[in-house]
Amino acid sequence: MSKTVVHVLRHGEVHNPDGILYGRLPGFRLSELGVQMAKAAAQGLAEREVVHVVASPLERAQQTAEPIAAQFGLPVGVDERLIESANWFEGKKVSPGDGSFRDPRNWWVLRDPVTPSWGEAYRAIAERMFAALNAARVAAEGREAVLVSHQLPIWTLRRHVERKRLWHDPRKRQCGLASLTSFHFDGAKVVGIGYSEPAAHLIAMSPTARTAKGA
Repeated sequence: MSKTVVHVLRHGEVHNPDGILYGRLPGFRLSELGVQMAKAAAQGLAEREVVHVVASPLERAQQTAEPIAAQFGLPVGVDERLIESANWFEGKKVSPGDGSFRDPRNWWVLRDPVTPSWGEAYRAIAERMFAALNAARVAAEGREAVLVSHQLPIWTLRRHVERKRLWHDPRKRQCGLASLTSFHFDGAKVVGIGYSEPAAHLIAMSPTARTAKGA
């Protein structure tokens, strides 16, 4: 059977001076540091046999994919299944201590952390991400593909493949900015999952690296 690797890359840092949860909102592009993170991710893949590059339709994901695609002389495809998860708090500030979580009018939205009640169901995220993962495996059979997505969808996909419960503590996600979660296939079966942070030296410079304002 053929051995294929699909690298799922989280986009780089986003310019977000107001500190809102930007979710699927248009117009949120990479910061200058985020552009450097995208280039670092491309450099980290330079010796790989990448033949297929696809990204979420959101600007920050498309920008992150561009240096990788250029490096291998490939176009950047678009897959709607890689998009950020829907979230009721989109466009609002959600940092600890601010008004969004402290306002009693919002508490009903937080009533069910398992589904979750405030956004797209984890199960729906897992299903669409796993479908995108398999499509990339087929497209790059025997070689390697890169998918550019967002923190929550990537982490949900990983937990789904590892057969873990999908609801989780967001603070414990292993999915840093411009990180690579790499799924190794033998035929159609996932036989290993790797993780790396080619932009780690830049993440240390990011004041928003450990927050969840958009992912």
